[in-house]
Amino acid sequence: QVQLVESGGGLVQPGGSLKLSCVASGFIFSNYMMRWYRQAPGKERVMVANIDTTGRRANYLDSVKGRFTISRDNARKTVYLQMNSLNFEDTAVYSCHARYPGHDNGYWGQGTQVTVSS
Repeated sequence: QVQLVESGGGLVQPGGSLKLSCVASGFIFSNYMMRWYRQAPGKERVMVANIDTTGRRANYLDSVKGRFTISRDNARKTVYLQMNSLNFEDTAVYSCHARYPGHDNGYWGQGTQVTVSS
């Protein structure tokens, strides 16, 4: 049974930090590219960051470059999203996604809420 379970969301003040985790099970994690998406209220879901299977290459949404860092630990079957200097526009539900290279579909987690508020 495939599962992606996110954690680490919560309420944070502007300028604060959070670290999201996504633990995978039920598939060979190290073979899958991993992504973090977010969806703000009333907006479409957008990809925030992705990372290749080795963890050596990553890409980011322009608005989070320099503030967010995606990483992975294949031994722990976990992908992380370190989020620094959070602002109101970062408020959203954050979900992780696993995709096998060359395939269109993949697996989704249930999401974790991040709220930036003073």
